[in-house]
Amino acid sequence: MWYVYFLRLHNGDVYVGSTNDLRRRFESHQSGQVTSTKAYLPVALKAYIAVETEANARQLEQYFKTGSGKAFANKRFWQTERY
Repeated sequence: MWYVYFLRLHNGDVYVGSTNDLRRRFESHQSGQVTSTKAYLPVALKAYIAVETEANARQLEQYFKTGSGKAFANKRFWQTERY
């Protein structure tokens, strides 16, 4: 199982990533081991989507990084929060 996940960064931005071990990956974000998020600690896991394959997870991750993907996530996952 693969996961596409959304983290709320300390500065209010959202980080989108994918992994096959969500618990391990979240812990690596929290402990400052991920270069792109370590300056914005603490982070909070806001949502995740489980998919069967790495290919599907990577495609969804890329989609959620586009304008329409951000709008979809904002409307469907945390309606009142800004993405």
